Amino acid sequence: MARQHLVGSTLVLYDLTSTWLTGRCCELAARGHSRDGKRDDPQIVFGLICTSEGCPIAVEVFPGNTGDPATVAAQVSKLRERFGIEHIVWAGDRGMLTSARIEQVLKPQGMDWVSSLRSPQIAQLAAEHGPFQPSLFDERNLLELTSEHFPGERLVVCRNPLLAEERARKRGELLAATEADLAKVAAATQRARNPLRGEQAIALRVGRVVEHFHMAKHLELTITDTSLSWRRRQEAIAQEAALDGLYVIRTSVPAEQLDAAAAVAAYKSLSHVERAFRSIKTVDLHVRPVFHYSAQRVRAHVFLCMLAYYVEWHMRARLKPMLFDDEYLGEASASRASPVLKAVRSEHAKAKDASKLADDGLPLHSFRTLLQDLGTLAYNVTHTALNPNAKIVLTTRPTPLQAKAFALLGLNPACTQ
Repeated sequence: MARQHLVGSTLVLYDLTSTWLTGRCCELAARGHSRDGKRDDPQIVFGLICTSEGCPIAVEVFPGNTGDPATVAAQVSKLRERFGIEHIVWAGDRGMLTSARIEQVLKPQGMDWVSSLRSPQIAQLAAEHGPFQPSLFDERNLLELTSEHFPGERLVVCRNPLLAEERARKRGELLAATEADLAKVAAATQRARNPLRGEQAIALRVGRVVEHFHMAKHLELTITDTSLSWRRRQEAIAQEAALDGLYVIRTSVPAEQLDAAAAVAAYKSLSHVERAFRSIKTVDLHVRPVFHYSAQRVRAHVFLCMLAYYVEWHMRARLKPMLFDDEYLGEASASRASPVLKAVRSEHAKAKDASKLADDGLPLHSFRTLLQDLGTLAYNVTHTALNPNAKIVLTTRPTPLQAKAFALLGLNPACTQ
């Protein structure tokens, strides 16, 4: 698979997810950061390598307490030593391709990367270059610069006005909700009957409130034995608001090979891996439950799920005319004024959504319902009363929709009546 899909390629996508296990007998099972919200259950984590189009290439299972950055070295070694890929560009999120992993793993191996900066790094960059005013950005909402803190890298600052509005709205609502709950605590300290007393008791109640909404950084609290008061830290709020809607792509690839817009598109293509995880874990393949305990069998189970998604990925590509999938997504994305903007469906896909019909008039399906329809084909082995030992094979005649699916997949099932 690596030889078929990665030879001549310059970009691979890598991301990590987790899934929980039932039982505690597997040596890979451990408690760690759960992407599924299952904090009380042991889990495994597995990393998936995909091509830039989202075709899965390799998967590896790690113990459940393995951090995202700790898996990068194993994947780089895999591509170089097992697959024989000397040079490639890695695309990973900011929690995966950290500065430490770039310095310790990718640079020594001669690998390039496309990732993004964390919020503190963005704030540091803003302090170095001054506030990122909207007038600094071009019509694509992109601003390319360099920094002494990231030598040999290109930084592409992206500004999404819609994201800025959403973050400002969310912050305002969280602050209002926090202050509403703090007002209840303050009222409890002043009530006539059984008032809340004691600095420690009040602080415990306040702690639950601010931790729930994660707004402690924006509020200055004053707690005494008999009262509670607070005020907003307007300067801190203004500093955070100045970065609303901004994210920064970092890459070591020269501009001649990957311009600013292409770097943003490469980073956003990590959504292909997220789609693979959704399919493997929930939508189509359901990696859980894992009825195995030995590490070898658990790894084999996840590997088979990846192979199943490999088949599904190719089937989806061929069956797009029968599915609601966008057949012209690439052209629609290329026509956007800016790669920072949200992806849009093509006009052809919108027409399919409205009519629920393909170009030939046959009904459209999701991948799941199409497989259910194809599952109604029957393969029958029967005999006659005159010759009980006879073996007569009968297959049901495909409907027009089923025949179209087989034609798109390049299959010609025998139809013996």
